[in-house]
Amino acid sequence: MIQVKGYAAQSASSTLAPFSFQRREPGPKDILIDIEYCGICHSDIHQARNEWGGSIYPMVPGHEIVGRVSKVGSKVTEFKVGDIAGVGCFVDSCRTCPSCIDSEQQYCEGKMVSTYNAVEKDGKTPTFGGYSNQIVVDEDYSLKISPKLPLDKVAPLLCAGITTYSPLRHWGVERGNRVGVVGLGGLGHMAVKLAASMGAEVTVMSHSPQKENDARRLGAHHFIATPKTDITKVLANHFDLILDTVSAPHDLNSYLNTVKKDGTMVLLGVPPETTQIASFPLILKRRSLAGSLIGGIKETQEMLDYCAEKNIVSDVEVIAAKDINTAYERTLKGDVRYRFVIDCKTF
Repeated sequence: MIQVKGYAAQSASSTLAPFSFQRREPGPKDILIDIEYCGICHSDIHQARNEWGGSIYPMVPGHEIVGRVSKVGSKVTEFKVGDIAGVGCFVDSCRTCPSCIDSEQQYCEGKMVSTYNAVEKDGKTPTFGGYSNQIVVDEDYSLKISPKLPLDKVAPLLCAGITTYSPLRHWGVERGNRVGVVGLGGLGHMAVKLAASMGAEVTVMSHSPQKENDARRLGAHHFIATPKTDITKVLANHFDLILDTVSAPHDLNSYLNTVKKDGTMVLLGVPPETTQIASFPLILKRRSLAGSLIGGIKETQEMLDYCAEKNIVSDVEVIAAKDINTAYERTLKGDVRYRFVIDCKTF
């Protein structure tokens, strides 16, 4: 077994603290990654604090992982020692269901194994995430990272990047489409960069007027401060696609009225409370309200290659491990531009 250092939550009410645990030795198809950086996703906070229910403790969060391969199993063919590798939101799946066969493992109908807060397919071994200095992962669930880009800024692509890239591709965004982005945080800032890179006309809708300059710098063509604007009038029937990235409770119905006939609003954030949806905004214009979950291994690799080609990375603030709890509180206040990333050499 490999002795690993990390940070863990011991309960829903505890802060994260240093935690030592063991990883398995790499099997024939496994790679050992010395983690260099791991992003802090809002879902880490939700799960560490059991806001979605079902949390398993002790919990080592983290699913935006990049580092260097330090050991490979005897049957590994895609990685070698010294390669840069990434790990996203899951580390295994059933591999045999229609979704897995289609390389959409995130929708696995059998057992998708999350990178943390889950158990392996043996039903008993807990998974621990990237708030740590090493991780062992099957090469089939690992990603190749281009050396062209700074690793600290690449880490959030493993969740924030693919979570926004996947719906843009699925709904066929192309040059000239009008895309709305609700919220300008970790997900939202990546949605702006990616949609703009695809040629879309991008409008950010945010409750924070002070973010307008950032939105335009990131590639947005328009910015709407929602506390000051009746968007149902100003933007009625405007958007082909909306990506709603907000994880806090908010009213979806006014945003639905800004979608064109046959357009779609996609939910990416997961507020802890149930939202009420009115029927008429959907019925009157044959609008669709949809959801999207990260992406499969094939699409995530496609996204990473696309970002390397287009020189797209996240805007980050790098922190030491000792500052994780402060970063959580600042994230909840929206006090980050736009993703905290842990320097995992500080564990």
